[in-house]
Amino acid sequence: MPALAPVLVPVLLAALVLGRPAAAHAATAVTLTVAKSGGEYSTVQAAVNAVPDNSSTAYTVSIGAGTYDEYVTVPATKLHLTLLGATGNPSDVHIDGARYAGETSSAGTAYGTLGSATVTVAASNFTAEYLSFRNTFNRNSYPSVTATQAVALAMEGDRQSYVDCVFYGHQDTLLSWSPSPSTDIRQYVYGGEVEGDVDFIFGDGTLVVDRSHIKVLDDGVYTSGYLAAPATYSAQKFGILITGSTVTSTFAANTVGLGRAWIPYTGAVPQMVVRNTALPAAITVAAPWTGISGAAWTSGRHYEYADTGPGATVNSARPQLTSTTAAAYTAATYLAGADGWNPVR
Repeated sequence: MPALAPVLVPVLLAALVLGRPAAAHAATAVTLTVAKSGGEYSTVQAAVNAVPDNSSTAYTVSIGAGTYDEYVTVPATKLHLTLLGATGNPSDVHIDGARYAGETSSAGTAYGTLGSATVTVAASNFTAEYLSFRNTFNRNSYPSVTATQAVALAMEGDRQSYVDCVFYGHQDTLLSWSPSPSTDIRQYVYGGEVEGDVDFIFGDGTLVVDRSHIKVLDDGVYTSGYLAAPATYSAQKFGILITGSTVTSTFAANTVGLGRAWIPYTGAVPQMVVRNTALPAAITVAAPWTGISGAAWTSGRHYEYADTGPGATVNSARPQLTSTTAAAYTAATYLAGADGWNPVR
């Protein structure tokens, strides 16, 4: 359907924050609506495409209830953009795809892990709220497929926040990936759920998962799983942080690892911390850290702190932060960077 004129919403942000006269500093935000019927746009991608490139104006794409079967790309030129689930409940608004890494694209080549993503966000200063990002590829339906990585969301921009969202997949659900590993990118995931079975929180960026529910799924394909696969660049102090969260799983006791060090490029020295998080009996007590393809995890880059639950055993193979050093490994310190960004709620 033809796009209607955008809805203009006055925002007095500058005046409120700076205490200056509103007339001189008022900004204007724009809201575009997506709905299965009755919206300005019927697809999320069409609304994203309608956002002007490199605009200083904040845009919100409000998405109505329903399942949107599409692959969405938010280019780096779509600045100050928010994707908002209109109902305030992520279970109402799904963006669904089912690509997998080994699937052949229209170009005749395999999609690969990054290309399998249902949603790819390259833009910085991006926010998503109350949405479900899902990759529904089911390995049980494709027993001969070996390249089964299937990403729900690929985050490729800096200063991205995801509030009360659901990320669903199996292998490789949530990816933080800087195209240039030496250039750090930061993402903040607060609330909601992250679901998967193998390496399903992964990448080379700085990613914080804060006060969320992490579900390690047992779909009958594997007998064990791994929460994460950090691939942090050596010069970056911070990689993946899981904090204040709850991990659950129906896997058997001692079968799920916290993380597998991943070295996909020269210079990767993976970094990850799990702190103040409830861990189930499924977590491997003796050796929760390991590596992919023979990579060795480094004790100086992997830590736990003040975790609870039956999977939170402390031993020599599970390095712990001290109460003093833990102050340097918080959501705020991971995300601050050189510009002092602090989206932490």
